[in-house]
Amino acid sequence: MNRIALLSLLVAGALSQSLAAADMKFGVVDMAKAFSEFYKTKEASSKFKDNVNKAQAEVAEQWAVYKTKMGELQDKQKLSQDPIINQEERAKAAAEGSELFKELRRLEQEIGEFQNRRQGQLKQEDMNIRKGLYSEILEVVKTKAKDEGYDFVFDHSGISLSTVPVVLYYKGAVDFTDEVVVELNKDAPADAAAPSTDEKAKPAEGDKEN
Repeated sequence: MNRIALLSLLVAGALSQSLAAADMKFGVVDMAKAFSEFYKTKEASSKFKDNVNKAQAEVAEQWAVYKTKMGELQDKQKLSQDPIINQEERAKAAAEGSELFKELRRLEQEIGEFQNRRQGQLKQEDMNIRKGLYSEILEVVKTKAKDEGYDFVFDHSGISLSTVPVVLYYKGAVDFTDEVVVELNKDAPADAAAPSTDEKAKPAEGDKEN
């Protein structure tokens, strides 16, 4: 095959790929917006906040016990140094103070371990909640993408490791975030007060930069 024929094949191949790409349908979804406006996100956030408040109350209760014990220790220390009472009573107060001091050190360690453990549990709970909610959102996005015949759908709220949006530029893509939000909230309870929108997915106005 001569070079002209080979060049013709390459040009034809490139043109074919270009035409195929031109026929592809691209969509974009703001996953951050879908997440924040999903009624289940608000419900989960409220429950998670209750768990955080409960953990904080438990820690506060433990520190209240610690504070009481600290007051008792200070009283024993004063008695152990009080010249008015006899030596035996001072020695007893000093011994009791020593035990209280040991108990306070133990309480400090227990409270610290409890705080670390609860923080880890809350962090894992938060991750599980987000994972579950995003999975539900993703299923809706996939279903709508298949129904509407999209070839590619990108999340234009995604941020890369360099804190730069992953999708920097897109032309003529259809943003169907609002449709996703409506679908997610179709079964929301009446008191969920999930935001609604009458806007339908529409092509981006001109070229759009994120």
